[in-house]
Amino acid sequence: MTSRPKVVVIGGGTGSFAILSGLKYLDCELTALVNMADNGGSTGQLRDEYGVLPPGDVRQCLIALSDSAMPLRQLFNFRFPGDSSLGGHSFGNLFLSAVEMMTDNFSEAVKMASKILNIRGTVIPITTKKCQLIMKFSGREVIGEEEIDETKLPAGTKPSFYLKPKAAITEEAKAALKEADLIVIAPGSLYTSIISALVVEGVSRALKAAKAPAVYICNLVNKPNNTAGFTVNDYVSEINKYLKPKIIDYVIYNRHIPKDVMRTYANQEEHPVLKGDEDLKNLNYKIIEGNFLSIPALNQTDLTKSRGQSLLRHDGRAVSLTIKNILSNNT
Repeated sequence: MTSRPKVVVIGGGTGSFAILSGLKYLDCELTALVNMADNGGSTGQLRDEYGVLPPGDVRQCLIALSDSAMPLRQLFNFRFPGDSSLGGHSFGNLFLSAVEMMTDNFSEAVKMASKILNIRGTVIPITTKKCQLIMKFSGREVIGEEEIDETKLPAGTKPSFYLKPKAAITEEAKAALKEADLIVIAPGSLYTSIISALVVEGVSRALKAAKAPAVYICNLVNKPNNTAGFTVNDYVSEINKYLKPKIIDYVIYNRHIPKDVMRTYANQEEHPVLKGDEDLKNLNYKIIEGNFLSIPALNQTDLTKSRGQSLLRHDGRAVSLTIKNILSNNT
């Protein structure tokens, strides 16, 4: 009997959620390696008040992979309303933090939530060291993912990143990369969802040891503070700096966003990621173009309620079909 291919997804947040929601239906062994440097919102508050590891991105990956009934998934995503001490906290974040505090082991909290939510696949923190992402540029240092997202970089600036204190890859994450048949880098904030995971000590070595090809699912739009004007190759070049000597083999690229939708995002200075003027024939990766946009989520009511948070999402099912084709050609 032929064993099922092993697919490892690196990332965190809403980008990983959309991709994992589609990939969980593939006939594969799916593992999500989750960024662990988030310090915003409910996650940041729990970190500050209780000294726990950031639960938010892990929670989203667990819910994406869950096979449980909708009410249970909704419970883990439920946010307490109002301005009370619980206001803004999600039940899932509180659950993960409570189990971590009881057991002094965040990985055990993830395993317990995985069983409760009956997930298809495995969710693994890429590190369990408490750390902050640091961005350096022009002699400045910016500490923390939330602060980095809010920092407007001068045009053309390519900052450097590291974690403080240094954080090492978990043994489980290392083993997953070594055994992978395909490594997928999910879309998301380039610096605070993707590179924050890649700068974990040992990730680069684990990727070097991996024989699997690497796929990057390119972002749909650029963010005005960090990636204004970035092309596909800008994203790939920034990611490859932290993957050396492993490089991206494939890029999944959405070719079209409806004009009426983009008008709304243009008001927030968010514009589609373009392929750019590079000679595409000379690139060392293959661009796979298609319609990978999740249209149902895009309506004016939702956009009005978004309060500036992008609702553009990848269609996880469409992406998963492309991943399936890549697997077929490489296994």
